[in-house]
Amino acid sequence: MTGFGRGVAEQAGLRATVDIRAVNHRFLDLKLRGASVAPAIEEAVASKVRTTIDRGAVSVSINIARSAGGGTSGPTIDPAAAAIAHAQLTALSNRLGLPGPDLALVLAQPGVVSSGERAEDDPPVIPALEAALAQLDQMRTAEGKALATELGARFDELVALRTHVATLASTVPQQLTKRLQERLARLLEGQDTSIDPNRLAQEVALLADRSDVTEELVRLSSHLDQARTLVASAGAVGRRLDFLVQEIGRELNTIGSKSTITEISAAIMEGKAALEKVREQVQNVE
Repeated sequence: MTGFGRGVAEQAGLRATVDIRAVNHRFLDLKLRGASVAPAIEEAVASKVRTTIDRGAVSVSINIARSAGGGTSGPTIDPAAAAIAHAQLTALSNRLGLPGPDLALVLAQPGVVSSGERAEDDPPVIPALEAALAQLDQMRTAEGKALATELGARFDELVALRTHVATLASTVPQQLTKRLQERLARLLEGQDTSIDPNRLAQEVALLADRSDVTEELVRLSSHLDQARTLVASAGAVGRRLDFLVQEIGRELNTIGSKSTITEISAAIMEGKAALEKVREQVQNVE
């Protein structure tokens, strides 16, 4: 499901702003962008998102700034570290026969310039993230309710179609008997030959057995009941709905392949069209 959330938190003169954008995706695809933060904070952000969001392409943007009135000592230069770096770079330059190091190169060495931030001044990224996730959850919850209504209607449509197919399937033996009698009558027209009723019944029974879809209809009913239950439940149900949609499609295909009357074939085509709409919407469900 899609959504956006923003959270802002301040601590020790630092302001953290976290923006979260989520779009539909079959699995969880998490990307962190923005300010560089400590590995521990980055891992905590990723863990928090994974425990909150099950599916979706999620982009988390982090911005860190010094809040107004927070004060800062600014960047500072360590003269001793600069002298050591200059001496080492000069010795290396002399050995390689290269010009001596300039000031920019010396200042670029690790430990020469510090930002002035204290190690204990960790930006409040996690509180900002939690606020952003709460806002994102509100948007996704609203979308989820709309999706549940749409999916419920589609599954109700498939349940009604399943009932219609079951009614049609119950008439298959009678239709097969009539069809076989008419075919035999045309073949034996003008001949003094009678049809053995027992033999006719055997042939009809064989044809009816091949086209029997009772088992498929039972499984289809079970899958639809489970799907409707999942739609009405809370929590992450997207992957389970994915599986049920595949199973429903498999039963519809089997019933269609066994169909011997056009009415059932037409109903199955309608069912496949409705299921395709369900399949598209299920991709949006977490």
